[in-house]
Amino acid sequence: MKTNIKISCLCILFLAFCINAYSQIEIHEYQGEKLSPFDRGYDNSIKGPQKVDITTYRLLVNGKVQKTLLLTYNEILALPSVTRAITLNCIEGWSEHLLFKGVRIADIVKSASINKDVQTVIFYAIDGYSSSLTYNYVLANDIMLTYEINGKKLDAERGFPLQVVAESKYGYKWVKWVTRIEFSDKPYEGYWEKRGYDNDADITK
Repeated sequence: MKTNIKISCLCILFLAFCINAYSQIEIHEYQGEKLSPFDRGYDNSIKGPQKVDITTYRLLVNGKVQKTLLLTYNEILALPSVTRAITLNCIEGWSEHLLFKGVRIADIVKSASINKDVQTVIFYAIDGYSSSLTYNYVLANDIMLTYEINGKKLDAERGFPLQVVAESKYGYKWVKWVTRIEFSDKPYEGYWEKRGYDNDADITK
């Protein structure tokens, strides 16, 4: 009897492993378009890939809001998801076309009640990096935070647990390892903007 129970438990564990492995199979093409690979052999962050303890992780939403939020990773995953194929353009001259799955910022902050005088949304990363987007841009473009790329959960190199997907903006606006979203009534210059980078970061300029 005990042997049968052990075998059953092992079978369940093996099945769970197979399901998880299958769910992490990388998507290489989406709606007839080839996707860039999930893995890449370089890193241009300011302090290298960051490891986040998801058991203690909380996303802080504060600033010009009626209610400050502290959200767990699972609470964020429980929100309605969106999937979009978008090209990330780096100021260094390279680009990659990827499939992003995540949550709209509007859904994340819905219960925070944003003040009417808000102009800027500031994103802070665990490594001290930061950047900002105008509030109007975030709303008009339905900007999202991603937790999956090409069907695979973000890893440390890709910005786990959350990365900003700033469509039509250069890569320095795509903040990784996001730990805080602040709403402000003033413009804000982030890490690279303070060093001379354009605060709009519009790829059409």
